[in-house]
Amino acid sequence: MQPVKMYTTAVCPYCIRAKQILKARGVDAIDEVRVDMQPQERMKMMEITGRRTVPQIFIGDTHVGGCDELMALDSRGGLLPLLNGS
Repeated sequence: MQPVKMYTTAVCPYCIRAKQILKARGVDAIDEVRVDMQPQERMKMMEITGRRTVPQIFIGDTHVGGCDELMALDSRGGLLPLLNGS
């Protein structure tokens, strides 16, 4: 399974939902970067993604985007192949 990295904050309902979706698809570990506790990480996230909002989700080297993009990827059947590196 590909590594999953997610930029999050503590009280973000979209972050919580994204984690639920990933766990439902078999993801055991998420490298969670809390940008509310580490402001320098938010700057890094913005440089990489061009976005300010959380969550920002990476599966392997692929930037999936936020929760809406994750849900769309899952609904069209692309999430599991991406997680499995196919």
